[in-house]
Amino acid sequence: MQTNNSKEKVRQLQNKLYLTAKKCDSRRFHALYDKVYREDVLSEAWKRVKANKGSSGVDGIEIEDIETMGIEKYCCGQAFL
Repeated sequence: MQTNNSKEKVRQLQNKLYLTAKKCDSRRFHALYDKVYREDVLSEAWKRVKANKGSSGVDGIEIEDIETMGIEKYCCGQAFL
């Protein structure tokens, strides 16, 4: 099923990674950066964090801090909203 919906694309990526991991126990995912750093993945992640009122991580930066700094600026120049 092809779609332009970012939520569906992210779900498809999750399923693909899950099935690949289950197929081979020894498989390691060393190079996921290119998949995680996709604009649709970042956009969906931000929507989920914001909807869940996510707490700050080890860096202590909170949602409000990111919004104050500018979401695009904080995320390495990616415009993902």
